[in-house]
Amino acid sequence: MKRALDVTIASVALVLLSPVMIVTGLGVWLTTGSPILFRQARAGRNGVCFDVLKFRTMRGARAGEDGPEHDLARVTSLGLLLRRASVDELPSLFNVLRGEMSIVGPRPLPVAYVERYTHAQARRLEVLPGLTGWAVVHGRNRLGWGERFALDTWYVDNRSFLLDLRIIWLTVSLVLRGENVNHDGNTTMTEFIGDGG
Repeated sequence: MKRALDVTIASVALVLLSPVMIVTGLGVWLTTGSPILFRQARAGRNGVCFDVLKFRTMRGARAGEDGPEHDLARVTSLGLLLRRASVDELPSLFNVLRGEMSIVGPRPLPVAYVERYTHAQARRLEVLPGLTGWAVVHGRNRLGWGERFALDTWYVDNRSFLLDLRIIWLTVSLVLRGENVNHDGNTTMTEFIGDGG
């Protein structure tokens, strides 16, 4: 049932939002050039690696801008708008169709984090990562790593079809309000270094 929900929502969303994706792709190409899509290796279910797809929201790094502390300065004006509206996430719907992600689940994190997880934290890898999740609707990028992992584990233990529907509904409200996009002055979360954060 969950897979059927994933395929249905992803397929319908891609059709309905295709004009938005075309305009967004053109906007990214005009403001930052090629490639239009950002690809990054993320850990999926059971730690299996896959490339998550998003629209690019950052320009290339200049000299001396190779660290995450410069990320906010590299985000374009269009990128800020795309992130606030979560439009940059739309290409990830293809990840859902390919079975690499689900609509609801713990957010996919970099592969490098897997070896840093405690046994409890690694339980988030028991399910497919999601476009949205229990941690997203409880604070999104405002949460610390410990809080996020605790919420991810709660979802793994309590997941159900009805809970997924509730999370989807709450996500729509969250996106419309544009809340909790950034984390303490950074564009996203700070790097997870192990244990509680």
